[in-house]
Amino acid sequence: MQTNKPSDISNFCVAGINYKKTDAATRGMFSISSEHYEGILQAAAEQGIVSVFILSTCNRTEIYGMADNASELVSLLCSHAQGDAVTFTKTAYIKKGREAVEHLFSVGAGLDSQLLGDYEIVGQLKQAVKFSKERGGINCFMERLVNAALQSSKEIRTNTALSGGTVSVSFAAVQYIKEHVINYEHCNIVLVGTGKIGRNTCKNLVDYLGTRNITLINRSEDKAIQLAKELGLNHAPLDELSRQVRNADIVLVASSADEPAILRSHLENAGDKLIIDLSVPNNVEASARELANVTLVNVDELSKLKDATLKKREAEVPVAMKIIAKHQEQFMEWCRMRRNAPVLNAIKGTLKKIADIHNRELNNPQTRCPYIAAEQRIQQVINGVAGRMQSQNQPGCHYLQAINEFIGPHR
Repeated sequence: MQTNKPSDISNFCVAGINYKKTDAATRGMFSISSEHYEGILQAAAEQGIVSVFILSTCNRTEIYGMADNASELVSLLCSHAQGDAVTFTKTAYIKKGREAVEHLFSVGAGLDSQLLGDYEIVGQLKQAVKFSKERGGINCFMERLVNAALQSSKEIRTNTALSGGTVSVSFAAVQYIKEHVINYEHCNIVLVGTGKIGRNTCKNLVDYLGTRNITLINRSEDKAIQLAKELGLNHAPLDELSRQVRNADIVLVASSADEPAILRSHLENAGDKLIIDLSVPNNVEASARELANVTLVNVDELSKLKDATLKKREAEVPVAMKIIAKHQEQFMEWCRMRRNAPVLNAIKGTLKKIADIHNRELNNPQTRCPYIAAEQRIQQVINGVAGRMQSQNQPGCHYLQAINEFIGPHR
């Protein structure tokens, strides 16, 4: 059993992999399900890691936490993933302290997303933190940090066009169909998986392709029925998956199964098909790509699409960075004041003792006014010290050392 890690910025770490250096197949090895997440939080508590959360999406898996060394977090994550620590660290990035804080702000703003400004990451971040908090895995330091990152992200979304236009993996799938499929409005389309990504994809298909020749299939059939009714589409039970796929021209897969939902056998000798796999880990059997009648596209290939919307977003990055810098500095100021609060309290307590002694020595019955004046002077001293502390950006300032030496004999 390890001791609880202190809630200081120097102990804040992040270790992760993302689309920049890690392909979808490898990212899938470290995709964390709710069950795995639960196990990680339990293990963290047993190891004395007091605050931790995991952000696992199709483009990244990151573990944030308070630790003496980020290797503790890597071991914690990999002990509940399909991949091992050696594979993870080959392409992982590890950040600590201020650098880790900057990374979280960048992720929350969508600056680190595969599709620049993709706002879906905000909901994913909120959900990841909520999951941990509900299980006692988030302390006040971490909660304050995440809230600061989310406030920064909100201001960026409100005051810039970084998330303007329509760009997401689900939209990129529709754009790919428009650019590569002739007469797409007459194609039979099957969508497997009606979770958040599947739902967004479905709405984009209807809005931008102008077609309702879409059949929805989901493990929980009720969700498919509900969405089909809402958008005027078709639905089919899971046991009809093979038949529906064989009859389709385009198949979009947005399921979240640990094993492939679409097999090579579903596609053999079934006519030409475009298969778009939006899942991580991949939910289409890899060998399906070898079939001459199949064009298989995954999230990494989709995210390479660039358009005018992305160009406009890129122009907003400098403004977004300024907003991030402002919110980061506000958080760092909170950290400094929090760290120095014990010294400030000690100063105030000692000066009050001195004032009390001075008050008792005065026998004049009208000593109340001098006492009030003394209190006011004390508060002025405290405010002055606090102001100077705010203007410093380093621990253990000389004046704090001097104050400690002064108040020591009076404690």
